[in-house]
Amino acid sequence: MSPTEVPPGDSVRAYTVRLELVDEPGELLRTLRPIAENGGNLLSIFHERGNLTPRGHIPVEVDLEAPPERFEVIVEALRDAGVNVIRAGEDHYSEELTVLLVGHLVDTDLSDTLRRIENCGHASIADVSLSAAQGTDDVSSARLRLVANEEGVEHALGTVRSVAEEKELRVIEPLAGGEL
Repeated sequence: MSPTEVPPGDSVRAYTVRLELVDEPGELLRTLRPIAENGGNLLSIFHERGNLTPRGHIPVEVDLEAPPERFEVIVEALRDAGVNVIRAGEDHYSEELTVLLVGHLVDTDLSDTLRRIENCGHASIADVSLSAAQGTDDVSSARLRLVANEEGVEHALGTVRSVAEEKELRVIEPLAGGEL
């Protein structure tokens, strides 16, 4: 059996790995290679190029699926490849919700808004779509698709509301799991 094949009967689980990457061409691809080579199935990648960690690196969150014993191999392969693994653990996200933020998203630092929602610890941002029809100096809107565990939904929404109020953004929430 090859390293990428899942043995019959093994349960596959969702995991989140938080990494720090240097800002160099090809670094993200180099980081994803050990995941693919060891049987991980990518679900999403949140790459915060506009923000830096205290060490001056780019924070990246990778959601993936793998059997539990394969996940440990993936984490070790990442470390062996010289990737700085900040956190590696199982995250079960059973709820999905979509909210809209409307206002001066660019002027109020959209990257900061996303980071603060992500850092609440109860949800992960699975997808972001920004619309700025009149350019970045005017009102814009962002559709955020969040995934959370059942207990974390209200806390995540509370964080969204709090950040939006502070930045004078309007929140339209939650949209029933669909596209606009």
